[in-house]
Amino acid sequence: MRVRLTDLAVKKLPLSENGQVTYWDELTPNFGIRCSTRSKSYIVLLGEKRRRKTLGRYPDLSLADARKQAKQLLSANAMGEGQVTPHAPVVAFEEAKARFLKDCEGRNKPRTVADYRRLLNRHFNFKGDVREVYRQQVMRVVSGLSATPSEQSHAYVAIRTMMNWCVRHGLVDHSVVPPMKQKTSERDRVLSEDELRKVYLRAQETPFAFGPIVQLLILTGQRRTEIGQMRRSWISHGEVAFPKGFAKNKREHRFPLSPLSQQVVADLPNTGDLLFPAATDFEKAFTTWAWHKKRFDEGLEAVEPYTLHDLRRTFATIHAKIGTPIHVTEKLLNHVSGTISGVAAVYNRHSYADEMRHAASQFDTYLTELALTPT
Repeated sequence: MRVRLTDLAVKKLPLSENGQVTYWDELTPNFGIRCSTRSKSYIVLLGEKRRRKTLGRYPDLSLADARKQAKQLLSANAMGEGQVTPHAPVVAFEEAKARFLKDCEGRNKPRTVADYRRLLNRHFNFKGDVREVYRQQVMRVVSGLSATPSEQSHAYVAIRTMMNWCVRHGLVDHSVVPPMKQKTSERDRVLSEDELRKVYLRAQETPFAFGPIVQLLILTGQRRTEIGQMRRSWISHGEVAFPKGFAKNKREHRFPLSPLSQQVVADLPNTGDLLFPAATDFEKAFTTWAWHKKRFDEGLEAVEPYTLHDLRRTFATIHAKIGTPIHVTEKLLNHVSGTISGVAAVYNRHSYADEMRHAASQFDTYLTELALTPT
């Protein structure tokens, strides 16, 4: 039976009450969908002997992907390669993942490789041939991470990067993971004084490691991964020095630890060089952000939803409020595209160390008074 296969038409095709019924596509010769009593499967006929090959089941495999696979197989068959493609060596998804991560170790930073390994092993554990991974399977996993947008985005990038690598190395013919289309809007969330006080007091009563991490995020304005991976060997005489290549802009970044920040660090348990190691391995940095943040926020009342990065924006806003010059705030935040950039950055080599130290002390005073303010 011939029909014009569309997404709607495939969805409406009934399952067979007895045996199997095949509907052949009017647009792509030798391509169709076979309906049995329990499922619908895309198929293609190859060669003069019309050898049938099953491409995958609906809805795990989309019509567009099935048609694309069929065209590739039909084209290869017409060129005399039809006996090669269907019988290419099977490479399991887990093996492809292991090869990808191994290759990354020689090309990417250890931190990037660790992120890829965590994301792929946690979220993508498909069984069978890597060529039988379909877009719907990937999107089902990605959609399930909607409660944690950052994790969702990073997971999508990881699986897309891996599948593109598989294409380049001949493990699959094409990637089933399309470019991620997302509208990004600039956040402007700044915590109110009452909200900041509640988050800060909550952090003081929350045990290691997340409580001290949040305290340092509030007190220093640094990014969460920078605090989460900070090392004792980077701290000397009340100053932190992020090495070149570590921070987001890849430059060395030096900033003072205020008296309150120094006290937080001094009270930390002895965990080796890493201030905040993983709970099960002191050689690896803290990574369980979503889990701890969710439980941390359960103890907060009358605080609107916020991200840890919003604490960094709040830090900058408070410095403006207490009179810190904008160029000093930017030095504290390690911004390179602000008031001191371009030619000015080339010629202005002043470290602003004293100015930053004074600003950090002023911030301590503000936060201490805020924490003592009765609710």
